[in-house]
Amino acid sequence: MSLILKNVRPMAGAATDVKIENGKIAGFGQNLTGDTTEDGKGAILLPGLVEAHTHLDKTLLGMPWYKNEVGPRLIDKIDNEREMKSVLGIDSRRQSARQIVQSVSKGSTHIRSHVDVDTVHGLKGVEGVLASRDEYADIVTMDFVAFPQSGMLGRPGTVELMEEALKMGVECVGGIDPSSIERDPRLHIDTVFALADRYGKMVDIHLHEPAELGAFSMELIIERTAALGMKGKVTVSHAFCLGLSDDAYVGRMIEGLAENDIAIVTTGPAGRPCPPVKRLRDAGVTVAAGTDGMRDTWGPYGNADMLERAMLVGLRNNFRRDDELDIAMEVVTYGGAKLMMLDGYGLKVGDKADLVVVAGETIAEAIVNRAPRALVFKHGKVVARDGACLKAAP
Repeated sequence: MSLILKNVRPMAGAATDVKIENGKIAGFGQNLTGDTTEDGKGAILLPGLVEAHTHLDKTLLGMPWYKNEVGPRLIDKIDNEREMKSVLGIDSRRQSARQIVQSVSKGSTHIRSHVDVDTVHGLKGVEGVLASRDEYADIVTMDFVAFPQSGMLGRPGTVELMEEALKMGVECVGGIDPSSIERDPRLHIDTVFALADRYGKMVDIHLHEPAELGAFSMELIIERTAALGMKGKVTVSHAFCLGLSDDAYVGRMIEGLAENDIAIVTTGPAGRPCPPVKRLRDAGVTVAAGTDGMRDTWGPYGNADMLERAMLVGLRNNFRRDDELDIAMEVVTYGGAKLMMLDGYGLKVGDKADLVVVAGETIAEAIVNRAPRALVFKHGKVVARDGACLKAAP
């Protein structure tokens, strides 16, 4: 069946109608004919939002409030979370489904989630999110990162579990803080990239390490990407070290990222240095964004709204002009799509009809007001309406 989406403004441009057929954009213009119609009421048409970094397996969404008294060190949060999964009864299938439904209601049509792999809980998280991916494939596209949250080198058996996760269908090999958590940066990075090379997978490394320590790890990641010819297949998430005050040092890192097509994912963090989004983008580096942990044992924040994340990225980068907020929108759409290597993503004829309709006069207003998403399409079908997903969560 074909559908005519009437009176929408692609990327806040001129009003038009859109024909959707066989799950793809079939045409733009007036006087289009189809089997059914939806009225966009002059709202903005966006490609589906991309949640490029989250942790579906461990959100506490829908569970009793968790009183957070953990910290202040990163390792404190990691150890506490590993214990609380059993104490609180976190079911990765149920919890991932809840966040998926909320994410779709906010207009995300694509999600990349990191999923914990460790020697205490094994592959339970992977099993849960893979089941959710199958169950919700009609409303969202997902890929996963096998993530050694508790570290690999100091926990024998973790590397073998990571291999099993890759064999189960996980798309990316994850890593974490090669120096401060793993204490052996070269071996950790070599292990991550060796797994990716052996199984033909992508890489996505959590790099919280600040300043020169993080820059040292970043240089090793760049070197390994070049050595293995993995251009376009590597992502560094968080990358706080790119917020260094040494402008020349940061410039050299950015050159290395651009030369090797290594993507950066930021959350627009409130309390840590922030990667300079515009500078990265101007240098040709792909920049995407994500919610990170949402309502979990690490913190109470997050609602899976990537328009809100665009606002937070804008605030941290001092984006005030409308054209700067256009960059923030690009980060939560096309940036994430490139990172996930999505084919047929966008607003051209022939692109997949994964779309969002949201009220606003301009892109900047859509980011600032964040009106309930009037319509969300996946595979050419409406999957959310007026801010509510049409498929229920458990």
